[in-house]
Amino acid sequence: MIDLRSDTLTQPTKKMREAIYNASVGDDVYGEDPTINRLEELTAEITGKEDALFVTSGTQGNQLAVLAQTSPGDEIIVEAESHIFFYEGGATSALAGVQPRVVQGIKGEMNPNTVKSAIRSDDIHFPDTSLICLENTHNRSGGSIVSLENMSAIYDIASNAGIPVHIDGARLFNAVVASKRDVKDFTQYCDSVQICLSKGLGSPVGSLLAGKKEVIQKARKWRKRLGGGMRQAGFLAASGIISITEMVDRLAEDHEKALKLADAIEEMDKLTLVNRPDTNIVIVNTEKTLQTNEEFLSNLKKEGLLAVSFGEGQIRFTTHYDVSAEDIELAISAIHRVI
Repeated sequence: MIDLRSDTLTQPTKKMREAIYNASVGDDVYGEDPTINRLEELTAEITGKEDALFVTSGTQGNQLAVLAQTSPGDEIIVEAESHIFFYEGGATSALAGVQPRVVQGIKGEMNPNTVKSAIRSDDIHFPDTSLICLENTHNRSGGSIVSLENMSAIYDIASNAGIPVHIDGARLFNAVVASKRDVKDFTQYCDSVQICLSKGLGSPVGSLLAGKKEVIQKARKWRKRLGGGMRQAGFLAASGIISITEMVDRLAEDHEKALKLADAIEEMDKLTLVNRPDTNIVIVNTEKTLQTNEEFLSNLKKEGLLAVSFGEGQIRFTTHYDVSAEDIELAISAIHRVI
């Protein structure tokens, strides 16, 4: 079965499994896990931030960033289809007690002038705007890259207003590789950033939140409050070190496979390509096939291919480490048979 449902399905490599087995560990709540400490130091160095914190997931990292930089009753600015707003169970309201102010973007990019207008004025009727959140790459726009120019403009507006910026960078390294830039080129435009070690980077568990020391100190306390304090977590960090030191450049392979799939789909009469992939996500409109999403996915599965629904009439395919170039050829043939 060729599984293109998500890059979250990536299996840890043999080298990761060996590193996990041989990891030196200690109690991380006491700050005594050497492998966790090394991963956090490495992440802070790579992102150009003062400190970093290992967390269980991207969602936890995002929510800790909100909790550490806002107060109950505040408002945060988010893009209308961002992961923080769309896929995290209303956690910003449930946990931090803040309300989201939604700005509609184009391919994940919010208009800087619209963001500026969305910042609340000093009026007792309004909540305080305390955080602006970006997402790069932008999942629901098909893994699109939010440009450095857009990030820079929003960061300047936020800085002038005294408001921190957080980047949900679950797939930030995809943007880095596709843009042929350094990670710091992106992270210079934020006060905190969350990066995911799974997905294309292949680790089985974990993300990291990086930022200023005081932000990470608050986030560490919130992680403990939420039950995220871990003991011998170095077994997970050992894999994470390999992810950020050895698995980044290979993301270009996933992008090539996604583009190959997109090129083939673009030639199919009954399918419409929703996005030209910047990175590793391909979204396809299937309405001309006259099949429901459920029917289309079921027929794909019968042909040995898995994908996911992405809104009515749309299907998402995501390439990753465990999908080979040959698998993409087989996937293309399977799609042909279904339509």
